[in-house]
Amino acid sequence: MYYFKTLYIFLFFIALNLFFFSTANVSAKSFQVDEIEISEPFMEKFDKNSVIDKGFRNAFFKLINLLVKSNDFNKVKSIRLNEIKSMIESFTIQDEKFIDETYYLKIGVNFDKRKIYNYLEKKNIFPSQIKNEKFLFLPLIIDENNNNIIIYSDNPIYEKWNLDTNKNYLINFLLPTEDLEDLNFIKNNIDNIENYNFQEIIKKYYLNNSIISIIFKNKDDIKVLSKIYIEDKEIILNNTFKSYNFNNKEELNYFIEELKMIYEDLWKKQNEINTSIKLPLIIKIDNQNLSVSLKIENIFKEIDLISYYSIKNFDKDYIYYEIIFNGTPQNFIKIMNDRNYNFDTQNKIWILK
Repeated sequence: MYYFKTLYIFLFFIALNLFFFSTANVSAKSFQVDEIEISEPFMEKFDKNSVIDKGFRNAFFKLINLLVKSNDFNKVKSIRLNEIKSMIESFTIQDEKFIDETYYLKIGVNFDKRKIYNYLEKKNIFPSQIKNEKFLFLPLIIDENNNNIIIYSDNPIYEKWNLDTNKNYLINFLLPTEDLEDLNFIKNNIDNIENYNFQEIIKKYYLNNSIISIIFKNKDDIKVLSKIYIEDKEIILNNTFKSYNFNNKEELNYFIEELKMIYEDLWKKQNEINTSIKLPLIIKIDNQNLSVSLKIENIFKEIDLISYYSIKNFDKDYIYYEIIFNGTPQNFIKIMNDRNYNFDTQNKIWILK
């Protein structure tokens, strides 16, 4: 009798699990875009719905700025409002008020992640995972006209880099503090600055990622050599710009924005989701502990590279999950290992250890 009662309770919980998590297509969590602010003069033909529609459009493009590289932005610029609305799961009015005959609105919008990804795939755009990351950033200006190197407080790039922060950026730049020892390291290597690896400086900040930007400036143009370190990988970029006047605030800001966009695009490229890769996986999990399956389903929701998952079937010993993963098997294993989930992959059906 006890056995049948236990079995009944087990099947009851499994049924609940299937009800809440299995459907024909279980999507990952939505994209949440908060604090979208819009204002409109309160006139005779004032229409609150049109203000909210503007908020939807602003929220969509704020999200797109985080998801796609700058050269893909034009592909979605002409999207129609009804297309945006079709991808919205819900929205909330976070604040609204009237001041001096002007209506101010602040909204939050939740977009269906799968619909966003499908839309971008149709536009032949590979989105990026939204991964905010901190980078050490050290800009050096080499004035080729007088063979002088400009660092720290005399360097307008260093001084102005973080003044105008953009909430749509994924990279948070940490500028090093002025340090006499670092200054000597750089000056002692000035003749070989392009090959110097800056590790004596980088290691002081205990960051996995860093960018050393060597800016060669002359009267004709500006050449930027960027030495980028992401984890254990080194990436070298060479870019050429027209000769901006760094004493002119507008030109300086424009140059900074251009350089930031290059680094943002590179970071997005490193975290790109190739939605054309659809790797089917079947994994099975011991069903003796229901909390294990609930926890791993939450993990599946958090991983942007998992485009789909569902409970394929179950028996008295295991729950079987079907997963579509936008990457390689090795990438899936690494992502799960980083979250302390390991699998026996010897057979076609992988087993959670």
